[in-house]
Amino acid sequence: MSQSKPFDKEFIKDLAELLSKCDLTEIELEHGESRLRVCREIKQTVYASAPAVHYGQAPQQNFAPQSVPADAAAPVPAVVTGEKVTSPMVGTVYTASEPSAPPFVKVGDSVNKGDTILIVEAMKVMNNIPAPKSGIVKQVLVSDKEAVEFAQVLMIIE
Repeated sequence: MSQSKPFDKEFIKDLAELLSKCDLTEIELEHGESRLRVCREIKQTVYASAPAVHYGQAPQQNFAPQSVPADAAAPVPAVVTGEKVTSPMVGTVYTASEPSAPPFVKVGDSVNKGDTILIVEAMKVMNNIPAPKSGIVKQVLVSDKEAVEFAQVLMIIE
């Protein structure tokens, strides 16, 4: 008694199309002793946060220094002083009043206390972020439409 294959090429092609049409990643079937699993790879966009920025003097390390070749040493970032402007909430930051408008401020701009320097959208409400003091924008640490966390440093004003 001959046993026919329960899963032919045409059937497998139909399953592959079904994966795409229904936005599925995997289908698994069993028929008697036979088992078939059809998978598709999903392209994902991975969002990574920016590396942490530390201000002020670095803490003392309690371990022995290691020798590093001079050409492999990373440049030491300049210490930025000034007042940190932090996000008062979790949301999405906007650097301009609308997509086609220029940014509220950029590095080197002079701002007055109370000037709107960013917007953070939270729960469909646009919240103006004012300059906490008058001064010069030294760093902008976020980009337009970036997700931000509560207390995340957005900008430095000196």
